[in-house]
Amino acid sequence: MTLPITDDWSELYVDGEWTPSESGEELTVEDPSTRESIASVPAAVEDDVDAAYEAAAAAQSAWGDRPPAEREELLQDVVDGLEERHDEIVELLTSEAGGSQIMGETSLQLATDQAAEAATLPRRMKGQHAASNVPGKENVVERVPEGVVTVISPWNFPLNLSMRAVAPAIAAGNAVVLKPASNTPITGGLLLAKLFEDAGVPDGVLNVVTGKGSEIGDRIAGHPESDVVAFTGSTPIGRQVAATAGENLAEAAMELGGNNAHIVTEDADLEDAVDAGVFGTFVHQGQVCISINRHLVHEDVYDEYVERLTERAESLPAGSAHDDDTVVGPIIDESQREEMLGYVEETVEAGATLETGGETVEIDGVDDSLIVAPTVLSGVTNEMAAACNEHFGPIAPVIPFSDIDEAVELHNAVEYGLSGSVHAGDVGAGRRIADRLETGMVHINDQPINDEAHVPFGGTGASGIGSYNAEAFLEEITERKWLSLQHDSREYPF
Repeated sequence: MTLPITDDWSELYVDGEWTPSESGEELTVEDPSTRESIASVPAAVEDDVDAAYEAAAAAQSAWGDRPPAEREELLQDVVDGLEERHDEIVELLTSEAGGSQIMGETSLQLATDQAAEAATLPRRMKGQHAASNVPGKENVVERVPEGVVTVISPWNFPLNLSMRAVAPAIAAGNAVVLKPASNTPITGGLLLAKLFEDAGVPDGVLNVVTGKGSEIGDRIAGHPESDVVAFTGSTPIGRQVAATAGENLAEAAMELGGNNAHIVTEDADLEDAVDAGVFGTFVHQGQVCISINRHLVHEDVYDEYVERLTERAESLPAGSAHDDDTVVGPIIDESQREEMLGYVEETVEAGATLETGGETVEIDGVDDSLIVAPTVLSGVTNEMAAACNEHFGPIAPVIPFSDIDEAVELHNAVEYGLSGSVHAGDVGAGRRIADRLETGMVHINDQPINDEAHVPFGGTGASGIGSYNAEAFLEEITERKWLSLQHDSREYPF
């Protein structure tokens, strides 16, 4: 299998076959760094979606009956494929997602970790045995696949955020229909089809349909053959997807938006706190659901923190993702860029100070650059646009607080509860603060961008429902089945 962006990606993967869309139409894939068209993928229509679900439903039962060792071997072969094609995959992520070398390496490592963890699931699908109140009866509770799992993945980390749902779903005996984001249909979708095909996935067990969410999204989310809908994306779209899935009583696993805070107390090691704050804000241009959206800093160290953060932001290389030295690369598209720059402008108009950034960085030979300079805003309040919204960019609004109670209140004032971080000098002090934070994940003496395939990943409030990774996601993609066995004749009252 070759993987350069110049490969032919013009067909869907349905029922083990590469096939054109029924419409014959295509979507253009653009390199965010160069703004050039680099590939074309099919624009699927509802007939293509129906064919994918028909194939998945027909294939699932036989696949679910296969021995655990066979399903484990498939996932191990996917791991091998990821490792063997390391350089090509990182190149694809650079060209399609605008990912720097750091982002590409991280995404590939996470995807490999997730596939390796999924390979352990077939042997961990254990049931239960329970005594009965009825004489001569035996109760057995089995864990069985849900059936057909729908995966709708985002554009920001397309490879690993697709793999974390696709790999465990297949490992657990389900069939999958995958709809990647239209910005990243290759690394979020068609690439996975090639990896699983090479690994020997049976026909129909994985199906990939690419296209615009506005045209096929409702059919994907609400298809009657879908038993689980695993979605990663914004909260507004997630609400719509969950509502549509609910019409079919499909299980919903929703990892949605975040407004993650980085809390720095007066006792924090400021150098460590700034180091973490820089990484947690600016890696992959802040286009991470668990990146730092707000820096909450104690007033006694506020000025020094802002000064150090600004110096570090100004030192970060910003430019094309194809440059090995680049740390801050391009935003995915114009609409995302305009939205985040609009938040910065509104925040300054509301009284904040723009310490650095707030503009695009031009690149030779590129019209209308998508690179937003690393941005630091001081004098921010929780109500200002860059703080109360999930800005999803290389933007650091810094908000002062006077004591721990105020910091906790500021943290909990938003509707989201995905991730967060606390620097309080002492791990114990950080833990006591973390216990008061309304969020699904907190990292002490670190920053919020952490993900390990064997640890549950999920949020609270408007950040979603359900969890990914390990047993937490296994609960979403399997169901319990109670079997009672009456060994002796039973007496009935009539």
